Amino acid sequence: METQKIQEKKELDNVYSRAIKAGKRIYYLDVKKARNEDLYVCITESKRFAANEGEAPTIEKHKIFLYKEDFKHFLGGLQDVMDYVKEQFGEIEDRQEWKPQEGGQEEKESGSKGIFESVVDGIKKII
Repeated sequence: METQKIQEKKELDNVYSRAIKAGKRIYYLDVKKARNEDLYVCITESKRFAANEGEAPTIEKHKIFLYKEDFKHFLGGLQDVMDYVKEQFGEIEDRQEWKPQEGGQEEKESGSKGIFESVVDGIKKII
């Protein structure tokens, strides 16, 4: 009963979500509602690691919480480091490209947009 209440609360806290698949990683951009009714973004990197024989694979997750008063500064800094990487290495091709579809499903797409641009686009849609 208690776990059902926790799950219902988590579902109520999630306002909007977008997943970006990138090889073995999946980046989740979630808009959540705080106790004071403010919205914030939770960026989660999820990576699956192969397991030894007879064991289940492990999933490692890392989260960043981004509050609305920091959105513009975060995007500016992210764009700055993306530009630096491009200056040093030129355009970097991704292993895979993914395009979001309705209902949270993802579809493979060919094109030149990289994972950095996909993350920035996802954040810009949220703000």
